[in-house]
Amino acid sequence: MNLAKWLMLALLALPLAELATFIAVAATIGFIWALALVLAGSFTGVLILRHAGGNHIARVRVALSDGGVTALQADSSGFLVLLAGILLLIPGFITDIAGLLLLVAPLRQALGTWLRGGAPPPRRDGVVDLEPEQWRRVGDPALPDRRDNDEKR
Repeated sequence: MNLAKWLMLALLALPLAELATFIAVAATIGFIWALALVLAGSFTGVLILRHAGGNHIARVRVALSDGGVTALQADSSGFLVLLAGILLLIPGFITDIAGLLLLVAPLRQALGTWLRGGAPPPRRDGVVDLEPEQWRRVGDPALPDRRDNDEKR
């Protein structure tokens, strides 16, 4: 089977796995405590989406409209925090554990590096490093030519 079929199968099996996990946890610690944990996880997801997700949701919208997944990978840390909030918002212990793991910074950085294919993280200062053969100097007619001033000196 190809990857898309495996993902679809996993997505369809997730609710059954979440239900089985909830029943196992409820049998171990009690129904009320299990329900309280699920509600606390969802509340935490709401808080994360409200606090950290506001800027990231706007970035994801722009990235999806402009460049798709590759544009999201450039901001993988923010996208992964957003994904953690969404996973925590979904009721269930499996998604809560996955969301909590995404909130651990070293794990999030390792996953971000893996998503970028081992490339270094993008620079946050707005500088784009290009090889010499990837750019050329273009004069701007609106700017004065500084070479004339340098030659006169």
